[in-house]
Amino acid sequence: MVIVFALLALLALTVLVTANWYLWRRLFRDTTRGPGRARRGGAVLVAGGWALAIGALVAERTGAPFWLQRALAWPGFLWLALSVYLLLAVIVGEAVRPLLRRFLEKRAKRALAEATVEAPAEATVEAPAARPEPSPLPVGGPALRSPEPEDPAPPVSAPSRRLFVSRVVAGAAAAAAVGTVGYGTYGVLRGPRVKRVTVPLAKLPRGAHGYRIAVVSDIHLGPVLGRGFAQKVVDTINATQPDLIAVVGDLVDGSVKDLGPAAAPLARLKARQGSFFVTGNHEYFSGAEQWVEEVRRLGLNPLENARTELPWFDLAGVNDIAGESEGQGPDFTGALGDRDTTRACVLLAHQPVQIHDAVRHGVDLQLSGHTHGGQLWPGNLLAAAANPTVAGLERYGDTQLYVSRGAGAWGPPTRVGAPSDITVVELASAHA
Repeated sequence: MVIVFALLALLALTVLVTANWYLWRRLFRDTTRGPGRARRGGAVLVAGGWALAIGALVAERTGAPFWLQRALAWPGFLWLALSVYLLLAVIVGEAVRPLLRRFLEKRAKRALAEATVEAPAEATVEAPAARPEPSPLPVGGPALRSPEPEDPAPPVSAPSRRLFVSRVVAGAAAAAAVGTVGYGTYGVLRGPRVKRVTVPLAKLPRGAHGYRIAVVSDIHLGPVLGRGFAQKVVDTINATQPDLIAVVGDLVDGSVKDLGPAAAPLARLKARQGSFFVTGNHEYFSGAEQWVEEVRRLGLNPLENARTELPWFDLAGVNDIAGESEGQGPDFTGALGDRDTTRACVLLAHQPVQIHDAVRHGVDLQLSGHTHGGQLWPGNLLAAAANPTVAGLERYGDTQLYVSRGAGAWGPPTRVGAPSDITVVELASAHA
């Protein structure tokens, strides 16, 4: 096992180094005439960016002083996102490069052809040239020849066509990457938008038709997203005037000591039948027991493998799979084993993969998060390989699964192709 892990780590390191060498080559080596400050600066930028990124990840996971986490998080995590889109843009540039070079070559040939077109020759009669008389030799020495005019100095050379193409492609790649990451970061910091989904439940009584559950997941309060972001989330949820609020995991990336003040706005969540919380995998990196007590103090109701009977349906919650390492994993039997199966049941479970247990226990609707919708395209492809549903509503037998893309972001405070959301799930009765 140790050997396999070492080989995988070596492979990952090789891929990372190769990708960054390629990035440096296309952005800095190929756009300069020779060794100099630009190439050295590019090497420092690439290597320094990754040093900050790795430092930010290590500082967060090891519980380094919070001021250090914050100092490393912004530049380190933004470099992670920027390097992804620089690499993608440079790869796309490989297809553009020969097309641009061919275009420039054709334009140069056309210009040369137009410049060498001869004007119609004019008929001229040339007089016979008079034979020059030899000039007498000066006294005291041989004849001196008149000096010939010197050749004009060559013009200052412009960048070669290859260098010009490299600079254009590199500049376009950098602009595209910076623009993409900038817009994606603005989308996160602006705060999540409200998404509305109607979910019909066959067992839901007529009196519950139109019941609204505000689903929020993956807020990821931490060194980057703090108290101000939490307040935006709370204000957005409260504006929907929900009947119930479901916080389905990954609330924080850090300890209660560091992030307790950032989470304080959650105490102002308002719903007619209360706010409920289940753990996500990141809670188990941050001290899950302490956070369960903290959210309870803030007025949320933790559902730790538990169920509560609401007037029209059962609401259940299970711990995240990551809790298994601490003996606090999901217990579907404890949460659902003795319930009245004639009543509709809504389950809060952080990870979509828990849907298979939900189906076996006759759950009508599971509400999840975890995937972030992929967060950074093409991350949705990786998320799809690990999760049955990446985002949205899908049916598995008699059980429906809704997956939120989440309100915040983990790592880079950036989303591309997966905008953040808070979803208002409106339950519909078949009897209405």
